[in-house]
Amino acid sequence: MATDCIFCKIVAGEIPAEKVAETDTTLAFRDINPKAPLHVLVIPKVHHPDAASLASAEPQIAAEVLSQAGVVARQEGYEDYNLVFNTGAGAGQTVFHAHVHVLGGLDASKLFLA
Repeated sequence: MATDCIFCKIVAGEIPAEKVAETDTTLAFRDINPKAPLHVLVIPKVHHPDAASLASAEPQIAAEVLSQAGVVARQEGYEDYNLVFNTGAGAGQTVFHAHVHVLGGLDASKLFLA
């Protein structure tokens, strides 16, 4: 656990979050500033600063984060959804603990260049 990491503090129960799913290795909770009707974050319970670091160090847990993202989307009633990993401050990452944004109910063609 990184002592100054807000997501580590959520995992430890020190900061409340609206949890939607939890496994032995992952935690999913609603984003406090949602950008879509469905906006859930899925994080590994272990601390790694970004998705690439997680995948390199613990590929099985990275796979579980991805798998859980799909479970959460379907559990919330979305068959079509987007998964977004921001890596680095220049890409919009503000919390440096690996996480994926699960977004549903929006027209992604308006968000990304084709």
